[in-house]
Amino acid sequence: MLEEQKAVIVGGTSGIGLAAATELCRAGAKVWVTGRTQDKAMAVAAAIGDRATGDAADARDAVKLQAFFAKVGEFDHLIVALGGGSAIGAFKDLDEAKMRAGFDNKFWPYLNAIRIGVGYIRGPGSITLITGAAGRRAIKGTSGLAAVNGALQAIIGPLALELAPIRVNAVSPGLIATPYWDRMPEDARRAMYERSAASVPVGRVGAPNDIGQAVLFLVSNGFTNGAILDCDGGARLV
Repeated sequence: MLEEQKAVIVGGTSGIGLAAATELCRAGAKVWVTGRTQDKAMAVAAAIGDRATGDAADARDAVKLQAFFAKVGEFDHLIVALGGGSAIGAFKDLDEAKMRAGFDNKFWPYLNAIRIGVGYIRGPGSITLITGAAGRRAIKGTSGLAAVNGALQAIIGPLALELAPIRVNAVSPGLIATPYWDRMPEDARRAMYERSAASVPVGRVGAPNDIGQAVLFLVSNGFTNGAILDCDGGARLV
């Protein structure tokens, strides 16, 4: 499906980014995955298989990111799957520092990756962003996340027009069981998963490969452009 094509996944060493890298490799693409440390990026790439290459790249640092893309050279597809959950909590408890941290950890790194990476994308290629359900649905305690992810989702359409023939899309995940949640106590995490599973039509929380498959669809379907693909188990319906 993607033979002879090359993809870069910024934030591809765990969770959703890793799942996307795995799915793209299975579809025949050669994949570069990035992480903040060289050792981890290389270890993850080795575990994925001989189609994957790992390298360090901190998207918060535009200079280092430029050096990374120059090293990769021309490629076909850019996937940005960085986390950035510091702006979680009730609005009254979100001070300016927390809100700024949310944008510093996700919004600006995403823009760095797009702005620098697009110069290396062969047309017609694609850019796929991983955003979040908080930008699509009102959820208590997520106003900070809604601001960050909503800002990213708002630029999908304009970028799809401006960067044509490169396609620009996003996946908006619901609750996904990734290592991000390991920071929670196990009992609290399990209870959160159970509440989420009971509240959505599919009756379960998401798995990273659910989002990886959604990324594969957006990358491989050349007639999908300017779209935000909800992959949330139907959470937005209830």
